[in-house]
Amino acid sequence: MKYIVKIVLRLVRWVPVSKFRAWMLRKIGVRIGDHCRLFKADWGTEPYLVEIGNHVVVSNNVRFLTHDGAVWIFRKEHPDLDIFGSIKVGNNVCLGFNVILLPNTEIGDNSVVAAGSIVKGKIPPNSVVLGNPAKVVMATDMQKRLMLMSRFRFNSKGMTYKQKRKMLTEFFRDKEKQDD
Repeated sequence: MKYIVKIVLRLVRWVPVSKFRAWMLRKIGVRIGDHCRLFKADWGTEPYLVEIGNHVVVSNNVRFLTHDGAVWIFRKEHPDLDIFGSIKVGNNVCLGFNVILLPNTEIGDNSVVAAGSIVKGKIPPNSVVLGNPAKVVMATDMQKRLMLMSRFRFNSKGMTYKQKRKMLTEFFRDKEKQDD
């Protein structure tokens, strides 16, 4: 069984369809809610200790670390010592690119974890966190207000690739000309 889990964990990084990826991960014990977008993540060596809520996006290179490898330095004195912890991600959460979730971490509902953050412990609901170690920097309501006020906000859902490319290149090329 251990080898099957290892094979599945390698395969899920290369499976192009998020639904099939979720199906494979559920088969090895990851608890995954509905309507999730799962990109190429590292689910660790104990994927059955990971729980993902509904409507969660897991960006590329997110790492779920469910054990503490630092016990290595105590291996001679305590040869059987291992430290494990579960990871629970609530509903409606965005985990940005290169996020690392350490053992015994819980992300509350409606939260955003910024790219590159390293998270340990309990993150309250409705939080935007970032950094190493990750800290709450604002509420998601404030993040929403900032995004809605951004001059880089576009309504591009439903556009074709060609339409989107045209709109964005015109906007940013015109912006460059104005900056000159």
